[in-house]
Amino acid sequence: MARVVAVFDHPLKLTSGRIYTAQACGRQRDDGRWEGWLEFVPDDMSLVLRTQRETTQRNLADLEYWASGLTPVYLEGALDRTLTPAPVVVDPPEIPAVYDEPAARGTVGAPITSAETEPMLPETQPVLDPFSVYAHGEEELARQLATLSRHQLRAIVLVSNLESSLVDLDTLTVPELIAWIVGAVRERLAA
Repeated sequence: MARVVAVFDHPLKLTSGRIYTAQACGRQRDDGRWEGWLEFVPDDMSLVLRTQRETTQRNLADLEYWASGLTPVYLEGALDRTLTPAPVVVDPPEIPAVYDEPAARGTVGAPITSAETEPMLPETQPVLDPFSVYAHGEEELARQLATLSRHQLRAIVLVSNLESSLVDLDTLTVPELIAWIVGAVRERLAA
């Protein structure tokens, strides 16, 4: 079972104005060692953020000792890493060719008809259903959302009717938007 091993007094403030309180957490693994991570609790009751594993220690006392040495600069860096996940390389979507053949000689600069000016691009649809992915767990939903662009995340919010008058989604960073979508899906399914 996970436990909080330290709560840090130094508040972490983002440029958006949101303030986080950091806490070091840990749990004993099956091999008896302890792994530790950081959680960032926001002041506005939005979704709590967490890092990946930050350390592995031999025992609980060593984990507590590790946490006692964390500085405000380390905590700020960990929050920044949490809000700015590593880039994910994604293959570009396949977009069909607009024409079936090259232009005829002498027509390169010729005017084109209005039908030719509208390439047949795929319609903007959300690339995933957050509710069906959530069935595999919050972490899986967050992982898949992290591969998407802000535009794709907004499409998911709109099509899934997840918008809220309480939050201006345009002011959220991409990681905050991901956390917000996960929380909104969790609340909707709990209702």
